[in-house]
Amino acid sequence: MRTGFRLAGAIAALALMFTAPAEAQTKSKLDEVLARGYLIMGTGSTNPPWHFKSADDKLQGFDIDMGRIVAKALFNDPDKIQFVTQSSDARVPNVTTDKVDLTCQFMTVTGERAQQVAFTIPYYREGVGLMLMANGKYADYNALKAAGSSITIAVLQNVYAESMVHAALPQAKVDQYDSVDLIYQALNSGRAEAVATDQSSLLWYMTQNAGRYKDGGYGWNPQTYACAVKRGDQDWLNFVNTALHEAMTGVEFDTYAKSFKTWFGKDLPPPQTGFPVEFK
Repeated sequence: MRTGFRLAGAIAALALMFTAPAEAQTKSKLDEVLARGYLIMGTGSTNPPWHFKSADDKLQGFDIDMGRIVAKALFNDPDKIQFVTQSSDARVPNVTTDKVDLTCQFMTVTGERAQQVAFTIPYYREGVGLMLMANGKYADYNALKAAGSSITIAVLQNVYAESMVHAALPQAKVDQYDSVDLIYQALNSGRAEAVATDQSSLLWYMTQNAGRYKDGGYGWNPQTYACAVKRGDQDWLNFVNTALHEAMTGVEFDTYAKSFKTWFGKDLPPPQTGFPVEFK
């Protein structure tokens, strides 16, 4: 009998040895954040309309609003969030070292980055766009393309700038400038018929200068923006995905749509009821 009790005790001890670590591993970032009482998000502070300081030194922008959407989903309070301002090259390390719970910082999804962090569902699709003067000679992208080599496009200096423009306008002349302000000056002065840069930047600039400029109506070079969390925590990833998904398609749509209108100047059509649009 004693041998039986000793054997049973040994088996129980072994069971504890193997089950305790497994239980510890199942504790999710979600539980940690809820227990802490606020969300910690990494982001930037110098790139409108994504993340930048207001006149009263508060962070604002589309990325900031995405963080507040997650905070509201967690605590029913969008202000229960602490922002950690970081450089672009800190976006991945700060997630992998648990300095932040997630990063939302106009981060392009790539296969290389996806090996280091887990990306959420997309919350924006970026691309290159064209901005023209509202009262200019050319109505839109089609008119620019038809003009062939008689037009000049202003673009931010980059090793890929010329090939990027020629992917959409093969015959256009390309003038490169070393600052965003200079490409807008080229358009305003008539030295360029259009500006080519990120569509989000163009939409923001047009929102700030209503009636002066117009969108060329064509976008190319798409890239996906998503938030990033640490790999290996499916519960946390699922929760953030749910918060973003419902902001774009469900109960928090008005919040997402208001942010989109504020920073990009566009009204979004409300999600259709009935069959979920994601599966069409």
